[in-house]
Amino acid sequence: MIIEVSGDILLSKAQAIAHGVAPHDHFEHGLALSLRQDFPSMVKDFRHWCRQTNPETGSAWIWSGAEGKRIVSLLTQEPASGHNGHPGSASLQNVGHSLRELKKIIQKEEIKSIALPRLASGLGGLRWELVKDLIYSILGDSEAVVYVYSTFVKGQTAEE
Repeated sequence: MIIEVSGDILLSKAQAIAHGVAPHDHFEHGLALSLRQDFPSMVKDFRHWCRQTNPETGSAWIWSGAEGKRIVSLLTQEPASGHNGHPGSASLQNVGHSLRELKKIIQKEEIKSIALPRLASGLGGLRWELVKDLIYSILGDSEAVVYVYSTFVKGQTAEE
């Protein structure tokens, strides 16, 4: 089941929050920056995972925090072209692959609810309508409740 909500995804009561990044991302912009500030150990673990596995765009990685919050990093964007470069653009193909990986994680980890932002439509550069269609087509039959934060309202708890 997919439910579109308005509010601050960081205040979500869902078991997990998913967000889009690039392989070896520095978490410097948007939701990734907020997650880095709230969960600095997650970023450290992500960097370690990237060095160990050299992940491909289109994959996904899950992190579990001490307080029980889970963060799923969806590798929707191309990696940065240089050492200090900004991540590249997202593609619908990479978003689709990442969402399929997310669906596998939801099943394997028995996640009952997950929150998604307007994935890959900010810094990723994709049209939200196309990404939204992918979310519905891939996660529409998921066993988890998928909260799509279609409108961001800082500091406001969504009706989940």
